[in-house]
Order: sequence, then C-alpha cells, then structure tokens
Amino acid sequence: MAEEKEVIAATEKVIRIQRVFINLLDSYSSGNIGKFLSNCVVGASLEEITEEEEEEDENKSTMLEAASAKLKEGAFQIVGTLSKLESVQPDFAVETYSNISRGDLLMRLLECDVIIYNITENPQQAEEAIWAVSALNEEVSHFEKHKVFILVSTVMTWARSKPLDPDDSEIPFTEEDYRRRKHHPNFLDHINAEKMVLKCGKKAKKFATYVVAAGLQYGVEGGILHYFFKNAWLGEVPALPVFGDGTNVIPAIHVLDLAGVIQNIIDHVPKLHYLVAVDESVHTLEDLVKCISKNTGPGKIQKIPKENAFLTKDLTQECLDHLLVNLRMEALFVKENFNIRWVAQTGFVENINNILKEYKQSRGLLPIKICILGPPAVGKSSIAEALSKHYKLHHIKLKDVISEAIAKLEAIVTLKDEGEEEEEGEQGEEEENVEDAQELLDGIKESMEQNAEFVCVLDASDEFLKERVMNLPESIVAGTHYSQDRFLRALSNYRDLNTEDETVINYFDEIEIHPIHIDVGKLEDPQNRLAIKQLIKEIGEPRNYGLTDEEKAEEERRAVEERLAKEAMHEAEREAKEAVELAEKIARWEEWNKRLEEVKREERELLEAQSIPLRNYLMTHVMPTLMEGLNECCKVRPDDPVDFLAEYLFKNNPEMQ
Repeated sequence: MAEEKEVIAATEKVIRIQRVFINLLDSYSSGNIGKFLSNCVVGASLEEITEEEEEEDENKSTMLEAASAKLKEGAFQIVGTLSKLESVQPDFAVETYSNISRGDLLMRLLECDVIIYNITENPQQAEEAIWAVSALNEEVSHFEKHKVFILVSTVMTWARSKPLDPDDSEIPFTEEDYRRRKHHPNFLDHINAEKMVLKCGKKAKKFATYVVAAGLQYGVEGGILHYFFKNAWLGEVPALPVFGDGTNVIPAIHVLDLAGVIQNIIDHVPKLHYLVAVDESVHTLEDLVKCISKNTGPGKIQKIPKENAFLTKDLTQECLDHLLVNLRMEALFVKENFNIRWVAQTGFVENINNILKEYKQSRGLLPIKICILGPPAVGKSSIAEALSKHYKLHHIKLKDVISEAIAKLEAIVTLKDEGEEEEEGEQGEEEENVEDAQELLDGIKESMEQNAEFVCVLDASDEFLKERVMNLPESIVAGTHYSQDRFLRALSNYRDLNTEDETVINYFDEIEIHPIHIDVGKLEDPQNRLAIKQLIKEIGEPRNYGLTDEEKAEEERRAVEERLAKEAMHEAEREAKEAVELAEKIARWEEWNKRLEEVKREERELLEAQSIPLRNYLMTHVMPTLMEGLNECCKVRPDDPVDFLAEYLFKNNPEMQ
C-alpha cells in the first residue's frame, strides 16, 4: 500500500507541459506575450493571487528580463514564426520557423496544444489566421487531445459601433455586445478573421476558439506610444503633437496585462468565446500625450489638425486609426472571472512611473551627463558640441544660460521701473523680488566683465594655449574673450583658482566621480579629433535611440558617395597608370623600330661590302661564258637545256683552258 501511495504521489507531481504557438515572435506584441507565457507555469492562474504574490509581481517586466535567460520549469513551451529571415531566435522560444510552406506550418500547429494568432500589428496575418483555424478545424477528428485557438484582434473592429444608449454616450461596451459591433473601414480583414474563428469553434468538441479584442497596447518598448516617447526623450520638438482636439477616448491595455488575459484563457478555457481586453482607465489622446510630455519631455502639447497626422512618417495608417478612435469599453468578464497579476490595471497615466522605467530599461536608454572642464581656448565648446551630436545630448552653453537668466532678470526690473500697480500685500513681495533680481543681475554683469567664470577637465600648457589663440583668425577673435588682454587675464584667473584645494575637480573626486584627464597639448591635434575619440572611448556607446530614418538615409548616401569617390579615384589612377604604360610601350616600340632599321642598314652595308669581290669575279670569269652558253643553247635548242648549258660551261671553263 505504501508503495502504491508513493506511485500516486509521484504521478500527481508530473508537470503538465503545454506547447504554445505564437506567430511573429520577433514583433513587439507577440514577442512580449511569448516572453510572458514562457515564465508562467501551466495552470497557475487557476489559483487565487495572495497579497504576497501581488507585492512580488509589482514590476512584472523586471521579472521577465531576469527569467528570459532561463526557462521556468513547468512553464509554457513557446514556438512560433519569425517575420524576417535575419531575425534571431528569442531566448524564451524553444523553436522558431521562418519562410516555411503552409503544409509544413500546419504540421507544426498540430504539434501544439495552444495556437495564438496575433493580428494587431500586421494586418496581412489576418488572412493566415483564417487559413490556420480553417485547416485545424478540418483536422479535428484526428486530434489526440484538446486544442485551443486564440485570435488576438483589436477593438478597432468596434470603432463604428452605435452607442448602447443614444442619450448617454458614456455607457461602455462589454463582451456581451460583440454581435452589435461595427468595424472601422480599414479593419475589414480583422473582423472577417474574428467571425471565422468564432464559427470554427462552435461545434468541435476538441477545438475551442477564442477572440480577444485588445485595446491600444503600451508598455515595455512602448508600442504605438513609442512615437511620443521618442520625441519627448530626444527633446527636439518644443511640444508633443496631439492629433485633432484630443478628446477622443482610447481603450488601452498594458501588453503584459494582455498576456495575462491570454494566460487565463488557456488555463480556464471559459465558456464565453469573445473577450475584451482593456484596462480600467478612460483616457483621451490628450491625457496620454500630456502625461508623456510632462514626465519625460518638454511638458507641453500642441494640437494639430487630424489631416496633418497623416503626414507623419513614423506612424502607419493603422497606428493613426488607433490613436484617433473614440470608444468606451469595459472588460467586464475579464475583471470578474480571471486572476490577473495586473501591471497597470488603473491605466497608463496612473502607472506612468513604472511604464517609463520599463520603457527606458527595455530600450537601453540611460541618461548621460557630460561636464567639459578646462582653461580658456583648450577646446571645451568644440568638444562639447561634437559629443552632443555623437550622444544626441543637449549642448548647454554657458553663454546662452547666462543670457537667458539676464533677460529674465531685466524683465523683472523693467516691470518695476515702469511702475505697475500692485495690491499692497503683493507689492512688498514684488519689491523684494525686484531687489533680489537687481542684485543678482549686477553681480552677474560684474563677474562677466571680470571674465572669471571657468571650470576644467581638459588641460594644456600656457604656452600651447597662447600659441593656439595667437594663431586664430582675426574674424574669430573679434568680439570674444580671445583678445590678448582678456585671454591672458582669464587664463591667469583660471590658474589661480585651480591651485586651491576647493576646486571643481576635487569636488567630483570627493563624490567618487573621477574626471577624465586629457592633455590636449600633447595630442598635437588642432581640431581636437583625438581628444574627442578618447572621450568617446572612455564614455562608451551611446545610451540612446539608434539613427533616425533620415540619418540612416544620409549615412547611406554618404557611404555611397564615398564608395563612388573611391571608385572614381581608383579608376582615375588606373587610367593614369595605363596611359603611362601605353606611353612607355609606344616609346619602347619606336626605339625598337629605330634600332631595327639601323641594324638592317648595317647588315645591307656589310653584305654589299662583302659581295664586291664576288661580283667582280662573276663579271670577269663567269658571265661572259654563261652568256655565250645561253646564246648557243638558243641556237641548238636541245631537249634538255639545263644539261646542255652545264655541259657547255664545263667544256668552256676559262680555268680549265
């Protein structure tokens, strides 16, 4: 009996393994859903969430980062397709497929317990989802065990739905109203996929199908809202754009909360087959953009016409449709029946701090603050400007900061001088502010005249700095502190201030921020390229966004121009080399012909000289006898003239006679 109990206990401890297929694992939405499920133990959502578990799950994205390197025991096994051949298989996936036939893909789907088709980011996947659910439905009779098919769709299939109450447009839609939904014109494929998925799961006993209408997805890398996060972070615009009046309500959900809904569907296998997945917020477009601008951007928004939104290159038509939708929805079934460890149940605005934290972490965005210190003329401004461009940082110029502060102070003093009428209570406070402003203004102007505001990190000898300033063009020196008297005074003040113990460098050393010391004079580089290269090496890679499309295009254009220039240079060098070789060849040929003619002439002269005695002998002794023989041959006309002539010459040889 004891052995039987042990066997039963061991059987109960067997971990249930479920294989889950998800399409396009290299995309934002599917990738995060797959990563989430790979860290979820099968059946975990069937258990009630304790308070301790809620505290542990406050930052789900951080947990996912830690768990991505090692798959959790008993968790869902994730397989799926990739949208690009060059995409790397995600760490959380046990198997991925790309560019395979539908026949092979169907075989992979039949191996899985759960099939998830996400059509929220790639509308072309709607057609493949229809094929997949139809093909699986035809194979139901061959299923060895129960399968679940989940279509992750979008609330845009509800975008044109008529209000439940014409007199009260604030009543939200719920899952129960899905038969009344009217789709946005651009989402016809999505609603067709929804209808097919629901139809295929009606009669099959071993095949349950579900549709999840998800709100605008945000969180982790940012989703559609990444456009606003990026503009805010880069700080290149004075205000973030709001398309239209911004009063449209956008149903939304954190992508990890959407993954939690899917986890619960797999575990619970609910009777309701159409579910809405949105958070509890009722945020407008203006609320979302204003929140991003306030917490990580310029703090301002600018409303622009809807028509102008379509000129934005970084937003697709589908993204704009989501941002311009006006729809109120409530995930009633999800809220009442599922156990979800919410990341942002109350919505985007209320959870902006955590959302920003995970966004920066997933994007690798880290703040870099670089303070360039050094004596006058050492190259602080040029190096700071170069580093700002390389790291995409704001270049804070001391002159601009001082000018702005002076302008504000002068405005306060001017208002007082003009004698504006104030209430008695406010007047005393205003007079005090004016006095403080006037005192600060006088102090700033005095310090500017003395030219003693300098800090340092770079260094060079006084002789090097003096020589550098002396070699500057007059057009650059005019009107600056590089004039001889002002420069020498500034350099002297700098040296005096930095001989004391209480310097800026010492302050940084005390707080464990040790400056990078570079002797510019020893580099012998007037353009400071070596100093910039050394600083970039010390600071490391940029902790910011990669190149924009315009920068990529510019870089590609520059690379093409450089390649063409190199090819043209090599071609020119080749042509010049060939021209030189041809000229040398022609010269050698002419020289050879000239020498050949000379040799021929010499040979002719030699032959002529050598042939004179022979000609004389022939003319004297041979030719007379030969002529006589020929004449005789003509008279006799023998049968063999040659033999006759030979016999004649032999008989009449003068030497023989």
